[in-house]
Amino acid sequence: MSDTRLYLITPSEFNLDDFSKHLSDALDGGDVASLQLRMKESYDEDIIAAARTLMPICHAKDVAFIINDRPDLAVKTSADGVHVGQEDMRYAEARELLGPDKIVGVTCKDSRHLAMEAGEQGADYVAFGSFFPTTTKLTTSTATPEILTWWQDLFEVPCVAIGGITAENAACLAQAGADFLAICSGVWEHAEGPRKAVELINQEIQ
Repeated sequence: MSDTRLYLITPSEFNLDDFSKHLSDALDGGDVASLQLRMKESYDEDIIAAARTLMPICHAKDVAFIINDRPDLAVKTSADGVHVGQEDMRYAEARELLGPDKIVGVTCKDSRHLAMEAGEQGADYVAFGSFFPTTTKLTTSTATPEILTWWQDLFEVPCVAIGGITAENAACLAQAGADFLAICSGVWEHAEGPRKAVELINQEIQ
């Protein structure tokens, strides 16, 4: 049996009132570990407003609330953590800002070297991808399931799989060793709605 859990990522743009309902619906569909607020092109005040609206919905379901790229806003909103990419703030700086008790995850693309470096520095998780084609963000690297197995066999730090993951392809990544599956459009754009998507994905990975 897999211990893999869902790590939801928000769309880059959304109507906050509508998305609040979609999020509540998704979290009613089954187990979700965390939500990452990913609003790359938005103004700070919009990110803060979204965090203050969506975080209580997550916390009511024991779902961690993580902000993408912006450790400063994670601190300002008392988020549970931050996710930083290779082009964003360095891990050490993010950790210094957030302190020892918050989550700091690091994008490692398809690089074993970057993952080992992040793990050694103290990252709470490393994220590999993209495993499948995705329209959510520009794909700069392609990863294979073998990197998840390699990581799982050698290291204690959890690993996240990201990129084009849906109910149809989630199982192979869970079997390969992903601790978390980071999913955006595979949930929010599912034909039967986000609640059904979460239900189906959980069925596939257990």
